[in-house]
Amino acid sequence: MKEYKLTEMEAKFADLIWAKEPILSGELVRLCQLEFEWKKSTTYTMLKRLEKKGIFKNNNGVVKSLITKDDFYAEQSKQFVEKTFGGSLPKFLAAFTRSKKISDSEIEELQKLINQHREEE
Repeated sequence: MKEYKLTEMEAKFADLIWAKEPILSGELVRLCQLEFEWKKSTTYTMLKRLEKKGIFKNNNGVVKSLITKDDFYAEQSKQFVEKTFGGSLPKFLAAFTRSKKISDSEIEELQKLINQHREEE
């Protein structure tokens, strides 16, 4: 999958679109004015940036995603683990749990994921 990098404001803008899509571009301009105090031109500039990155498409005034929010953030997580921990999920979890204890319910959830992946093999 393509490597996506978003600035903090691009991520906030993307989250707004994902929450409302499909959304008319005029409605998006109105929401961005309320949420970010942006002018119309700023909204369209930001939308063009994210269109160039292959995340959204403005088709005849209707803005829709080309990648779901879940897929986008899954890819971001995968890229982080690859770059930071050499692709090792156990190393990531070891580092993560050093500073944050995981609850019994989180452990059960992780165990379910592990079991699902074993069954898929």
